[in-house]
Amino acid sequence: MECENLKIKLIGWAMVAALVGAAAGLPPGVFAAEKDTALEVKKLRCEYKVDPMGIDVPKPRLSWEVVSAEKGVLETSYEVRVAGSETELAKGKVIWDSGTETSDRSIQVEYGGPAVRSGRIYYWQVRVADNRGHLSDWSKTARWEMGLLEAGDWKAKWITPNLVEDEKKSNPAPMMRREFLVNGKKKVERARLYASAMGLYEMELNGKRVGEEYFTPGWTAYDSRFQYETYDVTGQLKSGANCLGAMLGDGWFRGRSGWEGKRGLYGKKLALLAQLVIRYTDGTQETVTSDENWKAATGPVVWSDIYDGEEYDARQEQAGWSAAGFHDQDWKSVAPMDAPKAKIVAPAGPPVRKIDELNVRTVFQTPAGDTVLDMGQNMVGWVKFRVTAPAGTVIALRHAEVLDKSGNFYTANLRTAKETIRYTTRGGGREVYEPHFTFQGFRYVAVSGWPGEVKPEDFTGVVVHSAMERTGTFESSSALLNQLEHNIIWGQKGNFVDVPTDCPQRDERLGWTGDAQVFAPTASFNFDTAAFYTKWLKDVALDQEDDGAVPFVIPNALTHDTRKGAAASAGWADVAVVLPWTMYQAFGDKRILQEQYPSMKAWVEYMRRQAGEKYVWSNGFSFGDWLAFATTSADYPGATTAKDFLQTAYFALATELLAKTAEVLGKREDAAEYRALEEKIRGAFVKEFVTPNGRLSSDTQTAYALALEFDLLPEAMRAAAAARLAEDVRKFKHLTTGFLGTPVLCKALSDYGYLDEAYMLLNRKEYPSWLYPVTQGATTIWERWDGQKPDGSFQDVGMNSFNHYAYGAIGDWMYRVVAGLALDEAAPGYKHILIQPRPGGGLTHASASVESMYGRVTSGWEIADGKITLKIEVPANTTATVRLPKAKLEEVSEGAKPLAGRADVSKARQEGDAVVVEVGSGKYVFETAHRASN
Repeated sequence: MECENLKIKLIGWAMVAALVGAAAGLPPGVFAAEKDTALEVKKLRCEYKVDPMGIDVPKPRLSWEVVSAEKGVLETSYEVRVAGSETELAKGKVIWDSGTETSDRSIQVEYGGPAVRSGRIYYWQVRVADNRGHLSDWSKTARWEMGLLEAGDWKAKWITPNLVEDEKKSNPAPMMRREFLVNGKKKVERARLYASAMGLYEMELNGKRVGEEYFTPGWTAYDSRFQYETYDVTGQLKSGANCLGAMLGDGWFRGRSGWEGKRGLYGKKLALLAQLVIRYTDGTQETVTSDENWKAATGPVVWSDIYDGEEYDARQEQAGWSAAGFHDQDWKSVAPMDAPKAKIVAPAGPPVRKIDELNVRTVFQTPAGDTVLDMGQNMVGWVKFRVTAPAGTVIALRHAEVLDKSGNFYTANLRTAKETIRYTTRGGGREVYEPHFTFQGFRYVAVSGWPGEVKPEDFTGVVVHSAMERTGTFESSSALLNQLEHNIIWGQKGNFVDVPTDCPQRDERLGWTGDAQVFAPTASFNFDTAAFYTKWLKDVALDQEDDGAVPFVIPNALTHDTRKGAAASAGWADVAVVLPWTMYQAFGDKRILQEQYPSMKAWVEYMRRQAGEKYVWSNGFSFGDWLAFATTSADYPGATTAKDFLQTAYFALATELLAKTAEVLGKREDAAEYRALEEKIRGAFVKEFVTPNGRLSSDTQTAYALALEFDLLPEAMRAAAAARLAEDVRKFKHLTTGFLGTPVLCKALSDYGYLDEAYMLLNRKEYPSWLYPVTQGATTIWERWDGQKPDGSFQDVGMNSFNHYAYGAIGDWMYRVVAGLALDEAAPGYKHILIQPRPGGGLTHASASVESMYGRVTSGWEIADGKITLKIEVPANTTATVRLPKAKLEEVSEGAKPLAGRADVSKARQEGDAVVVEVGSGKYVFETAHRASN
């Protein structure tokens, strides 16, 4: 019967092949229903992850890349099959077979089989046909594993150690343990450990750390949900006696939070939830859970705090505490706790992991006498060190981002965060130490108490951040711009530690919504942020107030305990709308729009109530154009943009994006309603803030850039507004924008024909500019344009981070305009790509690449010998529109052959002073005469 089914299936594929082949003009028989190496399927992912374990999505989405060396390849159909084992998959005994779907979808394909079950592993493959007459072989087998989907799947109890603690400070980190037996007469098929905590946890099994994740279970809206992790511990079990161990830390749950010194924001007691499920090959299983049978004690971690660091006394280590046979008679009992109202969920985002290691660049003495390590890079993580010293030797590491103008260690900008590690040696040989529940933001490390000479080889910088895949690259002929790109990347690394934070070093490190909103497009070029933002956006919705207001920070650590006070600010709270739309554009993720739609709508409705019948939002609190350029000059007091102007502008933008979202989701009535509301807001904006001659009430760069980029002006007024913006830029010869204006400034200029002015701003080296910090030796993006002044002095110590990614939002313009690699809003996820470089600024070459959901996209140009060469790569199953600026069709070649009349490209045409070409997948090399900008 199985053979007969397979035969019918192949006949079906053959019919599709014949139809596709005929449509493509291929002779009969070219499209054969058998293995064809000309077409392959690779990089299978489930919910953005490769072979994920412990997910809880009821209908997981599957994605793959179509790979072909031929040009112009489009997927025309696919078939997905899912089984309960690889053997069953090979035999065709499937749980679900999509059948032959005539479709070009290769991303976000929803599993359509029977309801998924807790703990079950699903194995899947896909094969595709293309428009060239090829049928791929089945892909390599991929898998996903479900976590614990129902509350009843949890047999474990929340337990807390019965230890005396002082709630006013960080206490010694509790350690808990439990021994259990594994049946030696049976063979273990697989074992999974599911774990969560109130606080942070590190699990051990039989004396070894479990997993490579750090700061688990992460930071979420703890009132609503705790995440749990799933670990494969099959290889760590042994026959007979075994032992589970856990160490707990305060973390975000109970540690210091914010600059007011609050502690215990979410709870006063730390707790563990752990469940080990052992499945034997005979089909039976055993479960070991957190319960009253565990015991607790303290050990070497004297205290730990995310802001302050850690104190570790190695003399208090209890060797073998997480191994069977350890004598724990002196350990205390544990107490079960009532389960919280919050749900227990599997993490959608990537875990925090060790990503890289940096060697010490130099060791030097400061004028003040400190011995300092220079890592050569402002980084986030910690220092691992190796030491041999007598017992009781106390070593201290202090961390800083910069040195002052005298060359001394500078920590004033950390405010009350100590960022200090204290380690007491146990003696008796070589010791290796890394902290447990803290991370630092730093470039420099002051070492004291070290026995003997401080040698670089004894220290290693450990870089940690959420384990996102690096997807984007940018490179140019300017070493300064290349360093700016480097700084943007490292700013993102350091601030994407489970939550998109503002800064990673001082007593803040909060998920500021404004920073996230402006940086999201750049972030999603640089890294695969899809899963990361999916997790965080859920917390945005959960911490959103009942009236729709979105707090300044997510998770809401600022007003969590009061639920009172100003909660929403234009440009900050708009992340609730802007970020889901950005994800939809970058990853073709329609589900994120569906899931976030209630939150998006609630925010727009909040603004509508604030604005009232005039449709001008002028009340409430606003951060304004945060940190815009200011001066004490008598004739130019600063670049202040009126807050009601900004609030109304963002009201219009969010409403427009909500209307677009409603259209995508098929919510026609909502779409019509919000389109109508959008028009009313735009009309009110013009009436309130625009003179009859097109001058804006706030005569600032930010005002004109936002009005132009948010389409707030009537068509007839836009040219004059753009001219005023360009005139202001030429007059000052620098930007005057803050957090809200900066991301759109260069875009507004280049969109309206002022490319030279945009490049002038990008290339400027003096304050204020993007490159000024680069000239000062910055290796990350600064919070302020002049965080460190030319004379070596510093800005306001109360707010002066040297690792703050918001101004790195210029990266989006560098990708889209300088290198020319842009998204097409009408075909999200890079299904259709816009290649439209705009050379300028004295650059002789620039290139960018992105590993999209479909595959690698590249755009790179070079000017040499009077010609401009554009090299691009378009992945299979996508198309692109290429725009060659200042070109003539008869002068353009591709692959050293004239472009005009070519069959392998389509619709090559002259559009003004540019040549526009439509291309399919493949690699192309265009060349034409170079004509400099006027």
